[in-house]
This record gives sequence, structure tokens and C-alpha cells, in this order.
Amino acid sequence: MIRSPGAEIGFAQRCALSASSRLTHAVAAALALCSLSLCLILAITLLTARCAMAMPLPV
Repeated sequence: MIRSPGAEIGFAQRCALSASSRLTHAVAAALALCSLSLCLILAITLLTARCAMAMPLPV
């Protein structure tokens, strides 16, 4: 059996850059913004639940 010239042992292959650094930074900024907004939504939800538990039940 003849091996192809580009074949290497195991899974070790050369890495190639597939995205520009500008795109990488844009994706990182988008993920940071999404995580920040998720934390803000969670904080507002918890504060609302706390305020709702502190109010007396209407009779």
C-alpha cells in the first residue's frame, strides 16, 4: 500500500489559519456582549423574584 505524500502519523497535521484576526476579534466581542447581556438578564430576573417574594400575598 502506498502512502500519500501528505499523510502523517496519527492525527498530527499542520494547522492552517482559516480566519483573519479581524473576524476573530469580532466573534470574541460578540461573545463577550452576549455573555454580558445574559448576566444582566439573570440579575434582573433574580432581583424581580426577590421583590416578588418580599411582597405580601393579596387576600
